[in-house]
Amino acid sequence: MIGRLNGTLLEKQPPEILLDVAGIGYEVQMPMTCFYELPNIGEQAAVYTHFVVREDAQLLFGFNHKKERALFRELIKANGVGPKLGLAILSGMSAEQFIQCVNNEDATTLVKIPGVGKKTAERLVLEMKDRLKDFGHDLLTPYSDSTILEPMQNPTVADTPADDAIAALLALGYKPAQAQKAVKNVSQPNMSTEALIKEALKSMM
Repeated sequence: MIGRLNGTLLEKQPPEILLDVAGIGYEVQMPMTCFYELPNIGEQAAVYTHFVVREDAQLLFGFNHKKERALFRELIKANGVGPKLGLAILSGMSAEQFIQCVNNEDATTLVKIPGVGKKTAERLVLEMKDRLKDFGHDLLTPYSDSTILEPMQNPTVADTPADDAIAALLALGYKPAQAQKAVKNVSQPNMSTEALIKEALKSMM
């Protein structure tokens, strides 16, 4: 199993990165709450990984800290939650926010994540309450003001930060009209793709 990668960051296309480790390029999908903390392209990055093998694909999911990965692993044990939905949940909210939702039995907030219906949210709250007892507050990521994001698959390469942001929101499960409107409403000159995604998501809460 691949548990950790340390190499040169070659590409950043939310939510996926390409990491060069000793000449081999690894494609790694990361929650946006982790993605925001990545260094610049060309710099060294280290990520803790979870390796998923399916009949049609082999996927790597990456995290900045071991306990973020541990929470992801607990999430995907929950009934009806696969790696994509686990990634979506940890993209849309920080680890701290998710723990607060569970402790407060706040299924309403979880429902705002694309792909999480009312029954799934309620089941998550019930199943995760006991599992989260072993998680301390040191689990939390530095990024704490995230908004609900969703499963990010590979967005198509776009020409501008706004196009990239729209593509990422579409990959997260938002409808084209929603994504375009949200990005347009928050767009300001010289904003990065990550900043646009972050602000667009906040505006849809």
